[in-house]
Amino acid sequence: MRIFPKRTLAVACAAAFSLSGTVRGASIAELAWLKGCWSSEGKERQTTEQWLKPGGENMLGVSRTIARGKTVEFEFMQIWEEENGEIFFIAQPSGQKQTRFKLSTIGSREVVFENPTHDFPQRVIYRLVEDGSLLGRIEGVIQGKKKTVDFPMKRISCDE
Repeated sequence: MRIFPKRTLAVACAAAFSLSGTVRGASIAELAWLKGCWSSEGKERQTTEQWLKPGGENMLGVSRTIARGKTVEFEFMQIWEEENGEIFFIAQPSGQKQTRFKLSTIGSREVVFENPTHDFPQRVIYRLVEDGSLLGRIEGVIQGKKKTVDFPMKRISCDE
């Protein structure tokens, strides 16, 4: 999922997710449902996102958006379980510096990471939908207004 700097962000307002789960005693193994390859296709853009299975106290991910045959955005992502038990989502979009988001909620099909000091987004959410698709979402406040961007994705073969 791409974490956009505010200068390149096109956003739409949307309702917030309902959250479930707790952080206490959370383990990165609970995010195994995120592993694999995911795709989102628009009229002129295709975004693919791939996550490795949990291992070694982390998950590694990469995202790429192609438009008109050229890579226009990319992101390196990590989810790390630190020695003290805290879990962080670390995003590095299109060569920018890394931004860390701390786990705030985890459930069997949804995870929420937050960084209230980041310009946008302040929240990163992944939700496994009942039909097997994945909804990535970023949320936050820009110039005093709540903003949300959704990234609906379907599971694909990692060979595609």
